[in-house]
Amino acid sequence: MLKDVVRTKTYQNVIYQNKFLIKDKIVLDVGAGTGILSLFCAKAGAKHVYAVECSQMADMAKEIVKANGFSDVITVLKGKIEEIELPTPKVDVIISEWMGYFLLFENMLDSVLYARNKWLVDGGIVLPDKASLFLTAIEDSEYKEDKIEFWNSVYGFDMSCIKKKAMMEPLVDIVDQNQIVTDSKLLKTMDISKMSSGDASFTAPFKLVAQRNDYIHALVAYFDVSFTMCHKLLGFSTGPRSRATHWKQTVMYLEDVLTICEGETITGSMSVSYNKKNPRDVDIKLSYSLNGQHSKVSRTQHYKMR
Repeated sequence: MLKDVVRTKTYQNVIYQNKFLIKDKIVLDVGAGTGILSLFCAKAGAKHVYAVECSQMADMAKEIVKANGFSDVITVLKGKIEEIELPTPKVDVIISEWMGYFLLFENMLDSVLYARNKWLVDGGIVLPDKASLFLTAIEDSEYKEDKIEFWNSVYGFDMSCIKKKAMMEPLVDIVDQNQIVTDSKLLKTMDISKMSSGDASFTAPFKLVAQRNDYIHALVAYFDVSFTMCHKLLGFSTGPRSRATHWKQTVMYLEDVLTICEGETITGSMSVSYNKKNPRDVDIKLSYSLNGQHSKVSRTQHYKMR
């Protein structure tokens, strides 16, 4: 993740180019990892930074903070944000890199919202403060053949029961922008500074318009993140037309191969919710229909990110 230049450099630019957001402020870093965001904040003149990390990496973060001479400014706290005691009643800024695959996988957003509700001062800021999820459609015959159709005949044996399972698991991978067949549609924007935990579960309609004649094998989801409190808007996109990040894109294969003509539309809706048994997992329900010249299809598919 540190080597993900798009991710790490954006946070660095936000902090270093907008020191007015951080200078002389008390900052809470949720899910601090190595402490890189805390170090950026300390260097930008934060009054104090509380770096909360529940994994063993917290021990490394303490060493890293000490090795860089910031032990008096950064306090590393090991534990879950929901269970720790902060040595301060309120913080001015909450910073976190909480985004998972498909934006919501691993459900760290809830921890950020918990911290915001408990410790953020009135008028305080959350970095980043906006996240948007998008959808587009791609041609992907080669990969679908390799990953999905493979199970139809495995050394002469029918293993197609596994194909159903393989279809249900979205694939996290880098999509070549030349595979994109339709426009992109915004599914959902989340305002991290105002939203409630339940807002991360939603149903959104979509209408994708074909930009050329082609086949469609999968729908692809990706997200953008924005820091709107800066002098000038900063952020990044994880879309297939942008520089690749470790989040890549999320590919959901369709049971049908859609034959689409330029100008025809795929309409439908996507429902996203956290899995009831394991809230780190994400359940996705996708309904789509195409009433085209060559394809007439209407179907609902279910996916599980786990």
